[in-house]
Amino acid sequence: MKVQKKTVAVFFGGCSTEYEVSLQSAYSIIKSIDREKYELILIGIEKKNGIWRWYKGALDSIKEDCWQGDEECVTVYPCMDKEAHGICYIKEGSLHVQSLDAALPILHGKNGEDGTVQGVLKLMGVPVIGCGVLSSAVCMDKELAHRIAAAAGIKTARSVLIRAGSTDEEALVAAERIGYPVFVKPVRAGSSFGITKVSSERELPGAVEEAFLHDDTVIIEEAVEGFEVGCAVLGTQKLTIGEVDEIELSQGFFDYTEKYTLKTSRIHVPARILPEKAEEIKQTALKIYRLLGCTCFARVDMFLTPAGEIYFNEVNTIPGFTSHSRYPNMLKAAGISFEEIVDRLLEMEE
Repeated sequence: MKVQKKTVAVFFGGCSTEYEVSLQSAYSIIKSIDREKYELILIGIEKKNGIWRWYKGALDSIKEDCWQGDEECVTVYPCMDKEAHGICYIKEGSLHVQSLDAALPILHGKNGEDGTVQGVLKLMGVPVIGCGVLSSAVCMDKELAHRIAAAAGIKTARSVLIRAGSTDEEALVAAERIGYPVFVKPVRAGSSFGITKVSSERELPGAVEEAFLHDDTVIIEEAVEGFEVGCAVLGTQKLTIGEVDEIELSQGFFDYTEKYTLKTSRIHVPARILPEKAEEIKQTALKIYRLLGCTCFARVDMFLTPAGEIYFNEVNTIPGFTSHSRYPNMLKAAGISFEEIVDRLLEMEE
């Protein structure tokens, strides 16, 4: 008896500064999906106008960002009939509906990782593979995520919130109170866009201005001594965690360029730390994952200080997913292949 395939929509692109990263992650995931088990509906979201397109062309065109020009690229719309639980489109003057069993958003940053697309999918009645509306929104908000973690006894960096319309003097007072160096960050952005490490009063106004280009709320945050470590978590009820990784920097911080080129930095997995400390980091990651309501998968980033203290940094609810990305490589070090990660994900729903 032939088993009916599960129809899964994979979303890529999006109206975000991380559009290009999404294309690379989606390409790697789509390439690894077993087509004998799953019927794929590839939905690209155009960066400029947010239009949804059902893409049926060559996979390489996604990677090379020329997928929009395909003649078979059909404009689709969310279908708000929950009994249909899918997308609709116009063909030969008639409205058609394509039902979906689940959706896997591979959309990094704003308008995709922040709960917005997850909310639309929920209204459509389509189960989401990944974190839900609330956990996506909370994890994207660095200030809110830190407040929740701190309330649960997890160490976080000291910070001050700066809102649009605040004066340079307010920012200067905040930075002085925390003590230089500080990090200036947009509250809701990813891939280190808009983040600046500031060592003096003179550098602060420009850093704040840059951060406000990416969000209307900015935090000035204490620079925690030590290095960044991360944990890949997979699952909802029963959780699997990868080996802890470590970012070795030769200068500056792990900004967008370093994340995707590793020009002057290295990632060590497993991290070069004692097994007992690695286990403590894993348990902290699991606590944060549960605390922030994460489901299916996420990467939890922390700092390890010279004194051995663990500080929460952030949670990426849709981490990078190429063959050289941190998330799959941490799980690979724990004995789980890229293909197995993807296969296990497709069996999950939020």
